Amino acid sequence: MTTATNTRRGRLLVAASALSALVLSVSGCADRSSETVEGTLNVGQISDSVAFFALHVAEERGYFEEEGVELGERPRLGTGAKVAAALQSGSIDLGAGVLTDALNMHGTDDSTRLVSNLVEKYYVDIIVGEDFDGPGEDAPLEERIAALEGTKIGITGPGSGTEALVNFLFEREGMDVDSDAELVNLGGDPAGALGALESGQVDALSFFQPVPQQAEATDVGSTYISPVRGDIPDFQNPTHGVVFASEAALENKSDEVAAFQTAIERANEDIKEDPEIQELLAGYMEGIDEEARDELLPLMREQLPPEPGFERESVDTALEFHEATGLVSDPPSYEEIVPEDLRRE
Repeated sequence: MTTATNTRRGRLLVAASALSALVLSVSGCADRSSETVEGTLNVGQISDSVAFFALHVAEERGYFEEEGVELGERPRLGTGAKVAAALQSGSIDLGAGVLTDALNMHGTDDSTRLVSNLVEKYYVDIIVGEDFDGPGEDAPLEERIAALEGTKIGITGPGSGTEALVNFLFEREGMDVDSDAELVNLGGDPAGALGALESGQVDALSFFQPVPQQAEATDVGSTYISPVRGDIPDFQNPTHGVVFASEAALENKSDEVAAFQTAIERANEDIKEDPEIQELLAGYMEGIDEEARDELLPLMREQLPPEPGFERESVDTALEFHEATGLVSDPPSYEEIVPEDLRRE
C-alpha cells in the first residue's frame, strides 16, 4: 500500500445511503388502505443513494406521468425499518430500499411482495486506507481477508448490510469478527466515514457506493474487496436494491403500480444506454467528485438487472446470504416474495 497523502476532505460526498438491516419492531396493519387518491402513488425511499437513481431519472424525464401515474409524497425516510413502517401505516404505497428491508417486513407481514428490481449486485465494498499494511488488491481473496485480522473496520451500524459483508468474509476463512477484528459504528454519513478512515480512527471501511469511488478520487483509500468487481466467487449477482409493497397495496393500486414499473424499466434502459445520463447523475450526486462519478457510472450500469423482474438465482443467492450472515433468520422462498408475473427462471 502507498503512504498516506494530503487529501481533499472538503470535497467528500454529501449523498448518504443507510443500508438497513434493522429488524422491524413496528406495529401495523398489512391490509390498511392507501391514503392516496386514484392515479397517485406515494413512494418512500431510504435515501438518495445509487440504488434509487432510476427513480430520479424517471421523475426528471417525466416517465411516471407519461405512463399514467402521478407521484405524490416522496419522503426520504432514513432507514428500511421506517420505510416498512410507512408502508404498513398506509402513508406510502411503495417503498424503495434493499432486499433486507423487504425480508424483514415479510417477517411481520407475509403479504409483502417485491415490485421492481433496481440493483442486482451487492454494492458494498471493503475500503482500506492509503497506509494499510497488507497484500495488494490483486492478491488472492483469502490473503486479503486474512490481512483484515486485528483491524478496526468502520460499518454503518449493527445488523446492517455493511456488517454482514464483514461477517460473510471472515466466516469464509474460519475467522470470528468478535475476536479477530473491531467493528466501529460510524452511521450512514459517507463524509464522516471517509473522515474516520483518513484520520486513522479505523483501518478499513465496509461501505456502500459511492464511498469507495470517492475514497479513491480524494486519495483517502482504495477498494480492497468488492463483490461488484467479482472478487467473491458465487456472490456476484445477488438481488439488492428493490421496491416493495404489501399485497393489498398492489391489488388496490394495480394500474398505478404497472405504470410505475414501466417507468422504472424505461429509466433503467436510459441509465444503460444514454450518454447524457451523466448529467442527471451529476445533479443527483452534487457532492461527489467528477472523477468518482466517472468511475461510478459504468458500475451502476453493470449493476442493473438485465431485464425486468427478478431472476430466481439472484434472489436465491441473496436469500442464502441473509440467512448465512444472520441478517434474516427465516427468509421467505422465492415464490413467497416474488409475484408470479415478475419471476425469471
